[in-house]
Amino acid sequence: MKVTLQDVSKGRALPKTSLKFHSGAVRYALAETEQRPTVLGLIASGRMKTETGLVTIDGAADAKALRRTVALVDAPDVSDPHPDIALAGVVAEELMFAGKPATPLHARRWLAQVGYDDLGSAPIGTVDPAARVRILCELAVLRDGVEAIVLVSPDRHGGSPDGWWRIAGEFADRGIAMLVILGGSAAVALERMQELGAVNASGPIEPLRLPEPAPAHASSEDDEDDESGLPHDEKPLPGSDLGSTRAAAPASFEERGEAADSTPVDDREEAAASASLHERTDDDPEEEGAR
Repeated sequence: MKVTLQDVSKGRALPKTSLKFHSGAVRYALAETEQRPTVLGLIASGRMKTETGLVTIDGAADAKALRRTVALVDAPDVSDPHPDIALAGVVAEELMFAGKPATPLHARRWLAQVGYDDLGSAPIGTVDPAARVRILCELAVLRDGVEAIVLVSPDRHGGSPDGWWRIAGEFADRGIAMLVILGGSAAVALERMQELGAVNASGPIEPLRLPEPAPAHASSEDDEDDESGLPHDEKPLPGSDLGSTRAAAPASFEERGEAADSTPVDDREEAAASASLHERTDDDPEEEGAR
């Protein structure tokens, strides 16, 4: 299954953006400002009409199929649970949407099955960011027909991005198409681990660069080793101690991402697009509000 967004836009809330995500892989899209991540998530999951461009699923422009197939997870002001609701209550509601038994007892049993039985009474706003992503994504794939997840702004909850990055990769390994919409700070953190393949919906982020090697000093002894024990042309570059960070990142994550051209845009929004967040497609009333 493959979802393609081609030159989609929504006024000032989202400039023209193109990206693809497909089964068995993770795709990251950069989207800054308060509303842009949610608008992009709504469009990518078939829950908002675009002003320009086209969204297709397996080559067909079918918004109903998108809504059935793509779960929109944790989108601010749309599908994110209120931070004060107990985690067991959130689970019970999602179990109901999935057509499962949804009593408080069933919710706690489900949490125990996924290893979070001690968090049932905790407000979801206090749950560790990685655990939150794991729980909400596991609940999303319980729904019949869900083959893809659009996860919106997991970085807004704090913590290190490698937690939800790893979890997104695990869902991709299970055959789920994963699109994670994130901000620039998280992107830079992931870039340090050489794990970023992203479409930039907010403007280019300059790549990180290692310092240039110092020029070799001309002398008759250039071929001799210096005190490091290495010839001059084999000495480590300044800053090469960053390699320890890269080594900590599993190579399989890099394989899951796809490189794509960035779409530079002006990220200085002149006005909020609050009305656009409430606009949904109306051709399928029974699925309105599906997350």
